[in-house]
Amino acid sequence: MDAETVHLFIFNSMADWEPSFAIAGINNPRFQRQPGRYRVATVGLTQDPVITIGGVRIQPELALASISPDDSAMLILPGGEAWERGENTEAIAKAAEFLADEVPVAAICAATLALARAGFLDNRLHTSNAPEYLKASGYHGRSLYRDIPAIADDNLITASGIAPVDFAYQIFGRLQLYSDASLDAWYALFKRGDASKYYALAGTEEKRA
Repeated sequence: MDAETVHLFIFNSMADWEPSFAIAGINNPRFQRQPGRYRVATVGLTQDPVITIGGVRIQPELALASISPDDSAMLILPGGEAWERGENTEAIAKAAEFLADEVPVAAICAATLALARAGFLDNRLHTSNAPEYLKASGYHGRSLYRDIPAIADDNLITASGIAPVDFAYQIFGRLQLYSDASLDAWYALFKRGDASKYYALAGTEEKRA
């Protein structure tokens, strides 16, 4: 069976650390319910290389215009200053297609600002870097803002830029990537530095082997 594709939108100035936990977990089969069910594919406005804010050069596998909700399990939108300058509007239009077809979209940091400008946070529970950060967008969803690291509502995941672990947690949950026990062990390790559940999970895996 071919793997389902999770599309990662990449662009110049992308905050490369923000989707890092999510894409590493998706591509690492260990502890997954169905190892190899998903793969991550990078998507750019074009297939020209991009340079992240960390100076990493990435060659997109696909151009944004070529992807469809029918061929995707999720679209991930990392943050980066380009959103604050009003760029990447094509990616927001693509996110609209995904949400209309009930395919999940996950946005973090400045990508949430772009979604707010486009009206996608007016009727959904959401979070971001701060309520004040979204206020400049002129959106009408302030009453639905939640001051938590990450949240999912109606196929849309939003997260603060300082919460890449929580962002990944919500993504993993929506994709049903892990069992509840595995997801809890992963979160305890990377969020709180508590390795006890992870070691217990690894021990169980070794016994099964």
